[in-house]
Amino acid sequence: MNKVPNRQEICNVLLEAAKTDKDIVVLCSDSRGSASLGAFAKAYPGQFVEVGIAEQDLVGIAAGLAKCGKKAYAASPACFLSTRSLEQAKIDAAYSDTNVKLIGISGGISYGALGMSHHSAQDIAGLSAIPNMRVYLPSDRFQTACLIRALLQDEKPAYIRVGRNAVEDIYEEGNVPFTLDKANVLGDTEKGKTEAEVLLVACGEMVYPALQGAKKLQEQGIGAKVVDMYCLKPFDEETLVREAKEARLVVTVEEHSPYGGLGAMVSQAVARCCPKKTINLSLPDSPVVSGRSGEVFAYYGLDGEGISKRAKQALEDMGKDDGR
Repeated sequence: MNKVPNRQEICNVLLEAAKTDKDIVVLCSDSRGSASLGAFAKAYPGQFVEVGIAEQDLVGIAAGLAKCGKKAYAASPACFLSTRSLEQAKIDAAYSDTNVKLIGISGGISYGALGMSHHSAQDIAGLSAIPNMRVYLPSDRFQTACLIRALLQDEKPAYIRVGRNAVEDIYEEGNVPFTLDKANVLGDTEKGKTEAEVLLVACGEMVYPALQGAKKLQEQGIGAKVVDMYCLKPFDEETLVREAKEARLVVTVEEHSPYGGLGAMVSQAVARCCPKKTINLSLPDSPVVSGRSGEVFAYYGLDGEGISKRAKQALEDMGKDDGR
């Protein structure tokens, strides 16, 4: 089992890049431990800024450094970064078109029992609605590393959300299919495309449960594949529509509110381009129950078992409708 959180992989990539790029500056809001940035602060104290518990200042200072030619990476708990500093993200980073990468750590329900004040179930909706702001939710440590390396090569603002805990590997080291802003289709083989009745579309930490759900469906003779939609904005509509056209049912899975996230984006695209039955699995529109991430996911049917059951039931309901 993998024990390296995605947040640690971000630090690893920045540490390596900073050896030769002195324009990289990392900022945090009293969260170097939570963000796994302690090693960077120790190795490059001249390229590290601690602003304390002041998320608005965090983004504003990062934008100012970017305007001076620096590559600013501002890390803070996603629950605070996406709400307290939303105006700074909108104006100082996006509207001003600064080279600021906002890193939302411990996203979704990573903080578990700390409750709604520490959960970020609205960040996809909020940040995606800002013009000129890109939004990414990488699914594992290897994809996270590829994403950060790619973002080091451009000068546009972006928001990256990662969880707190280590997640199971989706890809293999040195063998990660990655193109910036292009989703990955999981389930196809070298011999060709897998026939799928069910297309599961997931992002971030929900990709692994979606893969487990697809496996359970396949064990029951129901073809299924998964789209890893790590790029929420720009949204890879081309890949989604191509795969959705081949499926009977589209199921979205996300660690987010039912409003304004992956489910909404997928439903809009599918309805416009290739109308298909689409169901959205997400966190509820209410404070979630307390518990560790895995326990909460299971409670709301966002684990492999719950995902496969909901998809199978939807197919059965569709069959009943067809028989009328």
